Amino acid sequence: MIKTVIFDLGKVLVDFDYGIAERRIAARGRVKAEEVSALLCQSPLLPRYETGLLTSAEFYREVCAATGFAGDLAEFVGCFGEIFSPIAPMVELQAQLRQRGVPTYIFSNTNEMALAVIQRDFPFLGNFDGHIYSFEHGAMKPNAKLYEVVENRSGCRGAEILYIDDRAENVEAGAVRGWQAILQETPEKTIAQVRKHGLI
Repeated sequence: MIKTVIFDLGKVLVDFDYGIAERRIAARGRVKAEEVSALLCQSPLLPRYETGLLTSAEFYREVCAATGFAGDLAEFVGCFGEIFSPIAPMVELQAQLRQRGVPTYIFSNTNEMALAVIQRDFPFLGNFDGHIYSFEHGAMKPNAKLYEVVENRSGCRGAEILYIDDRAENVEAGAVRGWQAILQETPEKTIAQVRKHGLI
């Protein structure tokens, strides 16, 4: 029944720590890391960027204005974007699916800067059949618009799709569309569920 597997990116294929970015930005600005955290995690700024409402340059300028960050854009990309590490068992899972001929897609709420760093540092990103990123489509999960893009890109619907995400609201939005969905708690649990579907 399953014809494609859809992977979220952050906390599924790569781990990340915004605390790293917050401390780096604070060290080059006039505010504490806690204030940078509030800006990135509690204000509308990052969602605006991840829905494509701000360009990278505009996002950088707004962060500079709010924090006093003194570096140029290239330095900022390093501070903000270099916060990722691969989740090796999940990367291997995707490789196994690929070897078995199962199409795989990345489906992520993300932004241009983060994506550029991930593409540079983690070549496995190029091993997917397609990529659906929020900032390119003007919508973020769990908005149904973005799920429609996945269906159109993959050519699959309903139970033909197995979807892996670490956020319950995103998984639920897939399940409403009839997707078979896995809420990632640990890589081991996810892989066990994929195995139960007979995909590996």
